[in-house]
Amino acid sequence: MRAFFTVRHTLLTMHQTTAFRMCIVLLLGFASGLPLGLTGTTLQAWYAAEGIDIKTIGFVVALVGQPYAFKFFWAPAIDKWQWTAWGRYKVGILAMQLLMIGLLCQMSMYSPIEHTTALLWVAFGIAFASATQDIAIDAYRTELLPVNERGLGSAFAVTGYRLAMIVSGGVALFLADSIGFQTTYLLMALCLSVGMVAVLLAPNVHLAKESTPSWGAAIVEPFKRFLAKPQAMHLLLLVVLYKLGDAFAGVLTTTFLLRDLNLSLTEVGWLNKIVGLIATITGALLGGWWLKHLRLYQALMIFGILQAVSNLLYAFLAMTGHQPVLTASAIALENLCGGMGTAAFLAFIMALCDKGYTATQFALLTALSAVGRIYVGPVAGIAVEQIGWSLFFLSSAFVSLPGLALLIKLRPTILQLDQEKGR
Repeated sequence: MRAFFTVRHTLLTMHQTTAFRMCIVLLLGFASGLPLGLTGTTLQAWYAAEGIDIKTIGFVVALVGQPYAFKFFWAPAIDKWQWTAWGRYKVGILAMQLLMIGLLCQMSMYSPIEHTTALLWVAFGIAFASATQDIAIDAYRTELLPVNERGLGSAFAVTGYRLAMIVSGGVALFLADSIGFQTTYLLMALCLSVGMVAVLLAPNVHLAKESTPSWGAAIVEPFKRFLAKPQAMHLLLLVVLYKLGDAFAGVLTTTFLLRDLNLSLTEVGWLNKIVGLIATITGALLGGWWLKHLRLYQALMIFGILQAVSNLLYAFLAMTGHQPVLTASAIALENLCGGMGTAAFLAFIMALCDKGYTATQFALLTALSAVGRIYVGPVAGIAVEQIGWSLFFLSSAFVSLPGLALLIKLRPTILQLDQEKGR
């Protein structure tokens, strides 16, 4: 009994430290990124390896991504659902992790050719559970971190997320090359236990009893409060546009490397999933560090420009063909810039959220930001067939320009938001 209270006291003491909070954010980021990779790029690689045509792959990406676009519809239930003993959000996170483990095990029994419809619906179910988990994790992280830790917390969240993408992307492709995709998906189900450990160790966050929203308030108030913000509709549009060019370039990158550059699954796993994701992690950490020294508007602008310019590297690669050093450099630099942009973007979204309605508002904003990643899939597939890979990647840089122009227009609003949040 004495040992129990000693451990409990140690954990309570650790809960007060920045390092412990960053560790929890890192592990939850890992739990968030793992299912997205398995229903995104790795599923795309599975279909490509089975010889499925590129238009079908584009529509598969769009279908499986739907829950991420519409998750704000059920986010109010996450804001309302509170267990006093565990605080806000933790029960929801754990429930979704258990559901995803079961669905990943089921997914391992199917193949794209023999069970096309069943595989898609199971993947859709995993995406739904993953999107619901993301609602709770994003809200939990926003309410857990003090304002002065949000930039760094965003960087650690991205780091955990990208580490999971290395596992569910690079490592998964390595395994699939030797043991097949079905066994690989079964092994990936075991990796979600990392998220369960994080939930059990994570400190609780609570609202005062009188602040707990009613069902009506949980549904209406988050939208009402957000729309009351200055330039609310323009802020929503910026959320959609800021990462759109990055999403447009990245949605078919795996297919580009496999089919246009004729790389093997192992080469794609090494270059795109390992080198690229390590570069993204480095970019996120650099972005998080710079956010402590830059105003939020400055970070969004600088990193947004770098994101747009870095897309041109793929256009150059499409014209020159595969050269190991050039390919690795293009992938690394593009992902480095994307990681910095993501760190600033997440800090921006957290700054927009109101305490008490964090899950719904964060879900709305991240769902809007996912519109590009989800809906450009079919458009991108058609564009590649019509204009080729080099012009496709060149056009992705121009897709970034409307977001940067809107950011300039919103400069006073974002500077004011920065000041109100105590930066």
